[in-house]
Amino acid sequence: MRVISGIQTTGNLHLGNYLGAIKQWVAMQDAAEKDGGDCLFFLADLHALTGNITPADLANATIEMAATLLAAGIDDRSILFNQARVPAHAELCWILQGTARMGWLNRMTQWKDKAGKNRDSASVGLFTYPVLQAADILVYQATHVPVGEDQKQHLELTRDIAAKFNTDFGVELFPLPEPLISKAAPRIMSLRDGTAKMSKSDPSDMTRINLIDDDDTIAQKFRKARTDAEPLPDSFDALAERAEAKNLVTIYAALSDRPPQAVVEEYAGQGFGAFKPALADLAVSVLSPIRQRLTELLNDRAEVGVQLAKGAERAQALAAPTLKAAKEAVGLQV
Repeated sequence: MRVISGIQTTGNLHLGNYLGAIKQWVAMQDAAEKDGGDCLFFLADLHALTGNITPADLANATIEMAATLLAAGIDDRSILFNQARVPAHAELCWILQGTARMGWLNRMTQWKDKAGKNRDSASVGLFTYPVLQAADILVYQATHVPVGEDQKQHLELTRDIAAKFNTDFGVELFPLPEPLISKAAPRIMSLRDGTAKMSKSDPSDMTRINLIDDDDTIAQKFRKARTDAEPLPDSFDALAERAEAKNLVTIYAALSDRPPQAVVEEYAGQGFGAFKPALADLAVSVLSPIRQRLTELLNDRAEVGVQLAKGAERAQALAAPTLKAAKEAVGLQV
């Protein structure tokens, strides 16, 4: 089993990123160690080029996000690197451009959503970046890819590209990767609007818990989080129409590694005047060590760069045989 996942280098990771992805990555790392599998996690800095970027911001975000992953528990048991340090990603992407079809890419819902009505002014990279995603996965012959609902279509595209390449060139080079969907990965919503996903792009900092927030700021944000006047019920299902209340219970459950039903049973009949302080204390206990380690790492950014270079060297060694075989399959001189 070989698992791969990436995250765009947009900086300023928050609680939703941690509970929805990073915490799951650490768990996968632990499982892979027991089962003898591999985990590769990368900062998708090449994908970041498809939008408007500021070079200095991109460089800083790459280091800061790598530091965040290290602080959260990703270590030498996994391979952590930034995409641009492994040229095999871009090389295989170009080879796979000959296999992918325009019709496939035109059907990508994220392309339609991100390009909107101004498709003619969108970058070519925004249109073809699902092919780079396929290369990210296939260059390592990954067997499993953690995906959310919004990424299922891209993994299906990866499988289509792999199958067509194998068929067109009469090889069995690429396995068809399977989705890895963790039932434990919650969808964390805004602290001010329980119907909107927690996002780093929201103009209000009060909508999210940043992983760099200090203890007092975390407590204040939970204290001011939007809720309702009703007490908590004894059934999590009863919160279906109470979006903000459901979100806070979901966060508590994810931070404490407990089922949401167990949380509401413990606090049934109590109001948010009691629940919010308990949630804040729990969040501080979990996030404070991560923030402290993150602060240490950001004070030595050169060392973070060294760690990325080491990871890239390991990743390149895994990717090289697959890239060589792909070049041979299409008739390129190697």
